[in-house]
This record gives sequence, structure tokens and C-alpha cells, in this order.
Amino acid sequence: MKIIILGAGQVGGTLAEHLASEANDITVVDTDGERLRALGDRLDIRTIQGRGSFPTVLRQAGADDADMLVAVTNSDETNMVACQVAFTLFHTPTKIARVRESAYLTRSGLFDNDAIPVDVLISPEQVVTTYIKRLIEYPGALQVIDFADGKAQLVAVRAYYGGPLVGQQLRQLREHMPNVDTRVAAIFRRNRPITPQGDTVIEADDEVFFIAATGHIRAVMSEMRRLESDYKRVVIAGGGQIGERLAEAIESRYQVKVIEMNPARCRHLSDSLDSTIVLQGSASDRDLLLEENIADADIFLALTNDDEANIMSSLLAKRLGARKVMSIINNPAYVDLIQGGDIDVAISPQLATIGSLLSHVRRGDIVSAHSLRRGAAEAIEIVAHGDSRSSKVVGRMVEEIALPSGTTIGAVVRDEQVLIAHDDTLIESGDHVILFLVDKKHIRDVERLFQAGLTFF
Repeated sequence: MKIIILGAGQVGGTLAEHLASEANDITVVDTDGERLRALGDRLDIRTIQGRGSFPTVLRQAGADDADMLVAVTNSDETNMVACQVAFTLFHTPTKIARVRESAYLTRSGLFDNDAIPVDVLISPEQVVTTYIKRLIEYPGALQVIDFADGKAQLVAVRAYYGGPLVGQQLRQLREHMPNVDTRVAAIFRRNRPITPQGDTVIEADDEVFFIAATGHIRAVMSEMRRLESDYKRVVIAGGGQIGERLAEAIESRYQVKVIEMNPARCRHLSDSLDSTIVLQGSASDRDLLLEENIADADIFLALTNDDEANIMSSLLAKRLGARKVMSIINNPAYVDLIQGGDIDVAISPQLATIGSLLSHVRRGDIVSAHSLRRGAAEAIEIVAHGDSRSSKVVGRMVEEIALPSGTTIGAVVRDEQVLIAHDDTLIESGDHVILFLVDKKHIRDVERLFQAGLTFF
């Protein structure tokens, strides 16, 4: 697939890295030559220096025969104009734009072929807000991902000493929970993947990914670790777009405080939020945190744009007694360094956003794709088509499907029913199949596996 990516920042660079390893023809456009050189030295891609909304630059990047344009520069206006130019002059089939400003997103009818021709809108702030909201809803989870419109969820937890299943084989899950069906999709032990088998023994500190119907998630989590009580008191450091959206989304269910440095921003937050308490000051101010009883906080969320400020305020909050701390970390190199220590969960905005982009870039009928463990693994939801003659999966049991190495089928969603995948589970046409790939280099093999042959059409 020939893809033009506008913007070599964190999202554009990470997306290029994901796609370049999958035999795509990638061209990245940016005004920053230094950033392009660094990207070109690392990846097998073309780079063009220039403004992505200019017709001459798009033509130089290969827009005449490009399959897709992904506009993820820091400017909403540049992204929107680039999609307009690609549609009008080059008839680019698929145009994806990152639009951050809510003033654009709330206008219905703005993004269609009669106005601004954007096929897919990506709002990083909304994606990250939803991601954090899921973590708040499931105390103790490292990652929570929805599939099939929320009917099934994939959850990552760290197995703790004292958990009912720690030190026991996976096959005993069913004995512990005879009325709950679940499947462990993968285990990461000391950062190395383990393909789960019935006789696999879960050890303390294992990172366990399991899938189940949404209503069964809490029961399964209780088997892996001591089930934590629900959060009540939430402190958000940073009243930017993510902080504001999150406070707005959760203030009806939780006691929320927002700490923001900018006085004008504080006034805006006070006017726009209902029950949230807005505090003007620094989240790294020890006296302020003590004054606001940080030791009583169930969760402290550092959501500013400054990695160092987020890390320091999180460490301080944890030292002063906050039960759980989570921090947005924009620099991928920091994420692995800090998660699991004093900072319980490190959130990478670009990797959360990449998940939204991947589902639109993949070939085949992929409904959703999610990057896991900082991009090392991937979970996808793909629709099976065809019949037993035209498809390599339809009409076959799970044990009969030739899955690539390190790939497991976790669940099948059929209409409203969530079927946890076992060896004798039969795949039918129209099923939404949820797969876990420990090594995402096999994504193309999975796509080919699920493509129906010509006899089907």
C-alpha cells in the first residue's frame, strides 16, 4: 500500500515505524529537515521536506497514485487543507486527518466530500481520554481495550503475590470460575512473551493479557490479583484538553479535583465543569498537595504536556500517600523506565492514537487494531468472510486454523454473543474474530489468512 504521512512528529514517526516494517511504501512529509533525516536514517522510507498542504509537495510525495493520505501534523488547518487538496487534485481514495480542536469536531456536516473531504477523523485527546477513563473504571488494570462495540474486552493486569491463580496452572481458571469463560491471550514475563498453554504456571509479576465478555472482567481480574476497591477521589494535574475532557467525563461519578497553573485556564475550567474543584497552582507544590489531602486520593493523574513535570509530580504524589499514580509520558524512551515502579501506569498518547490509525490502515476487513506493550504486540478484531471452500478460517475449528507463530485467537463475537475461543470453536461467516499477536510482523499473514478467495465473490 502506498501511504503518504504528513508530519514526522511523535504520532507520524511512530506510525511510519509501524507501517514501514510491514512492506508498505511510505513517504513522510515535514517542514523539519533534521527530524526527517533522523527518521530516514532509522527506517526504510522516503522523506520530503516541505509543507504538506502544498499541491507541489504532495505531488512530489507521490500523491498521483497514493492509496492513502494520513495528515497528522500539529496544525489542524494544515491537515484539513491537505485532505482537500488530495481529494480535489489527486483523487486520493482514503484521507485521514488528526483534528484536535473541539470547535471543529462539534460541527456536523463539516467533514464530508461536499465540505472538507476527510474520511476518518482522529482526535488524540478524545482517544487518550477514553483510554484513561477505562483504567479508572477497572482499578488495577494496566490496559483495557474494547472490542465489538464493548461486548468483549481485553485487559492487562500484573499478577500479584497472593492472587488465587498465582503459582497454579492456567487450566485451573475454569475450576475456580466454572460459570465464567475467559482466555489468557498472552503472558509477558520479564518483558519476554510466553504463549499460554493449559499447563502454563502464572508467576507473580507476570503481565497477563486476558479476554472475556465485558460483564466477566472483574471476576477474572480477581483471580489474577487482589481486587482493588473502586476509586472515589481523583486528582488531575493539568487542566489542558485531556484534563478537561477527562474531568467532564467522570465528574458525575467521582470526586474530582484539577490542579492547573494558568489562571485564565482555571477560570475557563471553573465555568465549564459542573462539580469538579479547580485549584490554581503547581502539582509539584508539596504544600499544595498536603493541603488538599493527597494521601486520601485514590488516584493521581499527571496529564500535562511536560514529561518531566508529570514524572516529578507523580513521584511526589505517591511519596505523599496517593494510592495509585498514572502519568502521561510523551517520550517513548521514558515509558519502560518508569512504569511499574512508583508510577503505576505510564500512558503513551501516541501509542493510544496509533491504535485508532492502524484499524484504518490495515488491509482486509479489520474493525479495530490496538498497539499493546508500547508497540511490541498487537490485538486486532477482524471479520471472517466466505465459506469453507473460499476461506481458510470459515467452517474450521480454531485448532484447524494455521495461525502464524505467536498468534492466538482469543474470542469470537457472533451477533450479541461472546464466544471465548477454544480448540473446538467453529468460525462462521460474519464472525468478529479477536486475535492477539505477540509479534506484529505477522500482521500481513493474518490479513491474508482472513481474505476470502475469488470463489466467494
